Amino acid sequence: MPATLLTVIAAGHVNGLALLIPSGSPGPVYAHVQDWVTAQRQLKKPVKEISAKVLVKGIKQWAVFEQRQGAETIRTVFKIT
Repeated sequence: MPATLLTVIAAGHVNGLALLIPSGSPGPVYAHVQDWVTAQRQLKKPVKEISAKVLVKGIKQWAVFEQRQGAETIRTVFKIT
């Protein structure tokens, strides 16, 4: 299942879930989201899946990963097609 990297904007919370709205053009396409996860783990960057805690507006299937980078938390969002 191909996965496309998305740029999103945080838009608050809905029913206890973080609401994200896609913005800008889609990024790179991966054959499977696991390809990106494997690459991150090979770089020794631990990632945590948080898809159940997030809603992405206008997208039926998505995967969201969170990783720490210094003092920041980075969320990476994929549209699953």
